[in-house]
Amino acid sequence: MGVLNVTPDSFSDGGRWADVDAALAHGRRLAADGADLVDVGGESTRPGARRPDVAEELDRVLPVVAGLAADGVAVSVDTMRAEVAAAAVEAGATVVNDVSGGLADPGVLDVVAGADADLVYVAMHWRAHSHEMTGFASYDGPGGVVGGVVAELGDRLAAATKAGVPEDRVVLDPGLGFAKTGEHNWDLLAALDELSALGRPLLVGASRKSFLGSLLADPDTGAPRSVGEREAANVAVSTLAAQAGAWGLRVHDVRATLDAVAVVRRWRQAAPDRA
Repeated sequence: MGVLNVTPDSFSDGGRWADVDAALAHGRRLAADGADLVDVGGESTRPGARRPDVAEELDRVLPVVAGLAADGVAVSVDTMRAEVAAAAVEAGATVVNDVSGGLADPGVLDVVAGADADLVYVAMHWRAHSHEMTGFASYDGPGGVVGGVVAELGDRLAAATKAGVPEDRVVLDPGLGFAKTGEHNWDLLAALDELSALGRPLLVGASRKSFLGSLLADPDTGAPRSVGEREAANVAVSTLAAQAGAWGLRVHDVRATLDAVAVVRRWRQAAPDRA
């Protein structure tokens, strides 16, 4: 899943693809690089981000979704709003990637339930909007962050199926960085098998996030590695997640990730008994 943020303020590439023509060109490039899906998002979810109003989000997203779909590119829409999800599906999106898992706007579940049978719904683990989510990064219950995320994702899966979304159309995402510390993210990555026990495919999105910057912090100053210099670390995380059985990887650099996954696949073919 190639990331296409059509926002002015996303943490990694805010403003680069805010123009429709630039966004369409980048989306086509992601697809040409091998992305199975191009994920178009019109709302930044970085910590502290301001939410656009509905009309603003629609203006950002719809021309890009429609343009890419018309070119034959498989598109997902990254939104928490039912109105945006419905319009994007009408414009050609085949996946609704809801980072709130239906909590921000339960109407998204109704949109998905009433849509074409091939529409996929991604429900991410989420607790609060960007301006306040850091205050919700506490997991004191049984199993710590892994137990909490498994339980809460299970609740979102149940909510989706209750709304009429067939279970086989649901993908789950542990929500790295959303109401989670860096240590929480590492714990979740190490426990993808436990998340898989929910019985649904997993989407993993670690690309360029701050916990990678912290891992690679300057040893002298302690300053985190800049966003643009985290790609190699993300390729490593994504490759390990693929090895662990992740259904999808949400990344900014599609080609680098696919190259790494191809190496692992070929290595396994050369020595199947040692894989």
